[in-house]
Amino acid sequence: MSTERKRRLSAVAVWLLAAGLGLAPFSARAATWNSRITGSALQCRVRTADRPLTDAKGKNMTVVYLENLACEKIGQNPVETDVQWLLEEGYQVVEVDYAGHPAAKSPGINMDIIAINDALNSGSFAGAVNCSDHRSYILFEGYRLARDIAYFKDDPSVYNYPGGYTDGDSLYMDIAYPANASRPLPAVISFSYSNSWHGNEHRRLFLGYTLAMFDDSFLEGAPAVGMAWAMADHPKYCDWGNGKPVGGANKDYASFEVNPDAARKVKSAVRTLRAKGAGLGLSGLIGVYGFSRGSDAGSMAVGDKYVADFEQAGLHQDVSSSVQVAALGSGVFDFTEIYSENTSGDERLETLCPKAWGELRTNRDKWEYQSSVYLVDTKASAPVLFFYNHSDAQYYQHQIQRFQRRLTAKGIEQGELTDYASGHAVPQDTVSLAKMYRFFGRYLHPEDTVGYPSALSLPARTESSAAVPFDLRVISSTRNEITCTFSLSASAKVEFSAHDITGHLLLSRQVALSAGSQSLKLSRDARSWPQGVYLLRLTAPGGTQVQRFIIR
Repeated sequence: MSTERKRRLSAVAVWLLAAGLGLAPFSARAATWNSRITGSALQCRVRTADRPLTDAKGKNMTVVYLENLACEKIGQNPVETDVQWLLEEGYQVVEVDYAGHPAAKSPGINMDIIAINDALNSGSFAGAVNCSDHRSYILFEGYRLARDIAYFKDDPSVYNYPGGYTDGDSLYMDIAYPANASRPLPAVISFSYSNSWHGNEHRRLFLGYTLAMFDDSFLEGAPAVGMAWAMADHPKYCDWGNGKPVGGANKDYASFEVNPDAARKVKSAVRTLRAKGAGLGLSGLIGVYGFSRGSDAGSMAVGDKYVADFEQAGLHQDVSSSVQVAALGSGVFDFTEIYSENTSGDERLETLCPKAWGELRTNRDKWEYQSSVYLVDTKASAPVLFFYNHSDAQYYQHQIQRFQRRLTAKGIEQGELTDYASGHAVPQDTVSLAKMYRFFGRYLHPEDTVGYPSALSLPARTESSAAVPFDLRVISSTRNEITCTFSLSASAKVEFSAHDITGHLLLSRQVALSAGSQSLKLSRDARSWPQGVYLLRLTAPGGTQVQRFIIR
């Protein structure tokens, strides 16, 4: 029997099965699409819901569903079950059958993701027409979509634009997750490069200014390496070129967002993903990916400094807002540095920032408060992979160098990926994408990652780590023991506990110590430490301090 005849009989069998189970036999038609990575025409099936979902412009919300891939299928439902679910939700679904082709895996699959998004942005793909350019998605087999998850209620008084916007809308995110997962997965979150605003809601996946404009495939390609993903509304809930401070003029906030508003939203988004992900088969390990204005936003999640103004707002305040790793492209990370380069690119900030915060020389604290570098307080901050091209604007490179110096001073691991393309661009080639996914995998795929990370719930904390005078540091870590240093202002009985990043308690010790500088070796009694990311917690009179460390 020919392969084509088998495929047709299989389609008939699926239709009969759906009818026998009482499932609606949605209309379907066959099509083909030329894949970049297989070099051949792939069989597709375009299926339309009886009651189709449409965006605000009446265009079809579309899911391109990639099937029979060469990477692990984490969601354990039959493909037809998940496709049927998407149809019942109202999506126009385009099934793309890779027939097990060996190229249908990371990072090669990203080349096809780029091509698919380019087609969706033009309004059609593989026979599917009238596709939404900002409410369409690419999902891997086994995945479903949790759409429009509220993560923060906007304060319309921050940007004061448009004038009739006074009640405050919710900001949202979309989460692509494995249904009936074989194991808990980490997730990558990104903040849109495109702004949503009152009257133009849900623009976070507007392809004309996000994934298609930059041929950005990192997020939607993450399932091929065992990661779920989420895209959140950009924190500046206002058309990017507008924004009116109280008492100011419109466009005074044209090129940036401000704190505490932006940091509150970023922190709440991470907490929401972690909390919601607990019911979606996610592990609680989170990486953040950002480029351009999305990098400005995502960078606010990197640091470990506790600022009550940032943390005590938004949703799920009993859950940690920490991330385990980040990849950041060109962005602005320290506003106090915008005068340091006499090159083009940041003149607009040099004009607008003093309008918002006063002159730098007399208001430095306020300027620092706006910057993500300000939040990098200890080694517990997340490791960062920076990616940029030297042909991009010079001031972006200066901003990255400033962030790198801060991370280096705190002993935080970094990576760098440069000159993979030209100008203001993201990595698209397979070598660069593989490097980025490997960097994330080091921190998001530690061994024994199971369950929801209860240890990531927030302990009582003080306004700044400076108020906890232990100066806890892990100076060496092996599979057999870790060595830490710290200091005590007075003799005390202290308690140490170590957890893996998912919250499992691995070690607990109590010891009485005298005042002064201390060095202590801690080992597990039963077995060696597995490779992974860990948290060491020191509790003593005066507070608690947590230090992050890695064992390879």
